[in-house]
Amino acid sequence: MEPEALNLPAVALGAILAFVWGMILYHPRVAGSAWARGSGIETGGATPAAAIILQALGLIALALVVGMTATISYLGTAILAILAVALMVVSSGAFQRKSGGAMAIDGLYAVIAGALMILAQAVL
Repeated sequence: MEPEALNLPAVALGAILAFVWGMILYHPRVAGSAWARGSGIETGGATPAAAIILQALGLIALALVVGMTATISYLGTAILAILAVALMVVSSGAFQRKSGGAMAIDGLYAVIAGALMILAQAVL
């Protein structure tokens, strides 16, 4: 079986969808206020530019991993990578002493972001 070529439009779409999902989930009217309280973050003001840039780079990297696993039809590897990211994010929150709710929001974000990346690979 020949591996497929990397589907760059699907990689880009997956990263964009995941970023938009984060904008929705972390919006104050959705889960953003609860997450901020549980994370010990004061609301108001602009989001730090470095955080946005690093988030975008991380999403692009994960979307590339998902895309690379799609080229060889290894969905299980993509799912494992997504779960690894989610567990690392949640463990980081535990070290930071975030609330259980804030850690759940972070974990949910990672899992759904990864699922959107897989969906982008399936659609495009």
